[in-house]
Amino acid sequence: MALLDVENLSISFGGLRAVNDFEIHIEKGQLYGLIGPNGAGKTTAFNLLTGVYKPNEGIIRLDGQDITGKKTIEISKAGIARTFQNIRLFKGMSVLDNVKSGLHNKYMYKTIASILRLPSYYRVEKEMNEKAMELLTVFDLDGEANTLACNLPYGKQRKLEIARAMATDPKLLLLDEPAAGMNPNETKELMETIRLIRDRFDITILLIEHDMKLVKGICEELTVLNFGSVLAQGKTADVLSDPEVIKAYIGEDD
Repeated sequence: MALLDVENLSISFGGLRAVNDFEIHIEKGQLYGLIGPNGAGKTTAFNLLTGVYKPNEGIIRLDGQDITGKKTIEISKAGIARTFQNIRLFKGMSVLDNVKSGLHNKYMYKTIASILRLPSYYRVEKEMNEKAMELLTVFDLDGEANTLACNLPYGKQRKLEIARAMATDPKLLLLDEPAAGMNPNETKELMETIRLIRDRFDITILLIEHDMKLVKGICEELTVLNFGSVLAQGKTADVLSDPEVIKAYIGEDD
C-alpha cells in the first residue's frame, strides 16, 4: 500500500479550476518530485494535502487513513509536515526554540505544572531540549542553538525550517522549493541533507522544485503539473525526456 494516495483531487477559485483531477501515489521511503511552470498548481496541491484548502472533489489517504478536508493540525498529527516557498520561521526566537515549537505535537505541558513550574514541567522541558538538539545536530545547526533565527544565513534558515518540520515526526515531508534563493554550494549541501534525512529517519519526501539539477539528483519519480492538470508521471529520466514535458516546461532551462 502506498503511503500517499491522492485521487481525482480538484479545487476551483471563482470559477477557475486551479487543480483538476490531481492524482499521485507515493510509496514509503520515496524521494518524489512535483514540478511544473509557475502557476501550474503545485503549491495549491500542497495546500490541499495539508488542509489549508478543502478540495471540491477527490480523496486524500495517508497510510490508509482518509484525511480529506481535515484541519491542518489534524493532518499534522496524522503525519504530514511541510516547509514553505517563502521561509516561515519564528525569527525573533532562537534556533533551539524554533525546533521545540515543532515538538508540541508530541510533548504537552499540563497547565498547572507549567504555571507552578512543577518537576513534571522541567522533565518535559529537558526531553524537548534533548530531542531538539538531536535534530539540530543532524542539520549541523547545534552550534547555533541559541542564535536568533533571523541572524542565520539564508541557507541555514532553510535548513532550520526543515528541522522544525522534522520535529513533528512526520511520515511524509513536503518541501516547497527548498532550494529557492540558494547558491550552488548551498544547493549541493541541501541535496545531501535531503538524502540524509530520508535514509536516517526512513521518511518519505515530496518536493516542489524548479532547480532541475536538484530534481535530477535526488528525485526517483516525478509528477508534472501544467494548468492544474497532470501532464506526465513516472521515473524521473523518462518524464524529463517526454517531448510534451520539454515543450511545456523544461525547454532551455534543462
